[in-house]
Amino acid sequence: MELRQLQYFVAVAEEGGFSRAAERLHIVQAAVSQQIARLERELGVTLFDRSTRHVRLSNAGELLLSEARAVLAAAHQVRQVAADIVTGKEGILHLGAVQGPGDRIHRLLSELAVIAPRLQVRLHRLGLVERLAAVQSGELDAALVRALTEAPQVELLPLWSDPLFVALPASHPLAAEPVLRVEQLAGLPLRLAPRDHNPPFHDLIVEAMREAGAEPLLGPPFTALLDTLTAIGSSAPSWTVFYQVTELPSLPRVAIRALAAPTLITSLAVPPGLPTPGVRHLLEAIALTSGTGL
Repeated sequence: MELRQLQYFVAVAEEGGFSRAAERLHIVQAAVSQQIARLERELGVTLFDRSTRHVRLSNAGELLLSEARAVLAAAHQVRQVAADIVTGKEGILHLGAVQGPGDRIHRLLSELAVIAPRLQVRLHRLGLVERLAAVQSGELDAALVRALTEAPQVELLPLWSDPLFVALPASHPLAAEPVLRVEQLAGLPLRLAPRDHNPPFHDLIVEAMREAGAEPLLGPPFTALLDTLTAIGSSAPSWTVFYQVTELPSLPRVAIRALAAPTLITSLAVPPGLPTPGVRHLLEAIALTSGTGL
């Protein structure tokens, strides 16, 4: 049984004759008659009553017509889904995610849902090294990364930048400044996570200080944010730098101030070459939300 045979069967039933069905299908009448006859032989039933001047559905034809229409509708749906997958309007987008201020990811995904409502997004929260490896291997279609300027076998598309914040003792004279520069803090021990925990962010801060003519004075390592802030407020003077993920914390004896520079750039890591349709829709969503504080 072929789909075209069902298509011819439905056309004859709806048009009430072989010649009108042939006109509708833009083929010769003989081809319609031949395929209907083949379908009847394969099914072992007579689909049309040809004993009158008008072609009428037989009892078997009436019962099978709705089934034939359902098969043709299903085939059309398969073609439509396949076309949507090719254009990126349907399918699955595997995205390596990071947390961001203002529920950034959720706003981005909401815009993407408007652009491609049938595109399913699977978020994968992995470490930086795992995220990049998954993009390189094709396990992820794309991944959000912070502070990274280059990586092997991936292309980095800068998306947005976020400010950085400084935490220092509220009693320190620099706490009176609303905005601080890294060179002003050079005399205080810096609580920074070891480089192997987050190489791009570690390098961003160290290089910014050196570019400003200051060598970082490394103090106790940064651990969890609240633990580090608590230590800053209760022990010998020191400072740390961090980016906002949720609301800015508020702790006694700790001052949170904006850092003038550098800023934290978030990029989209994708395989080299032309982006896939799903990634193109993601970039479109990012562009549309860039003016709304994304």
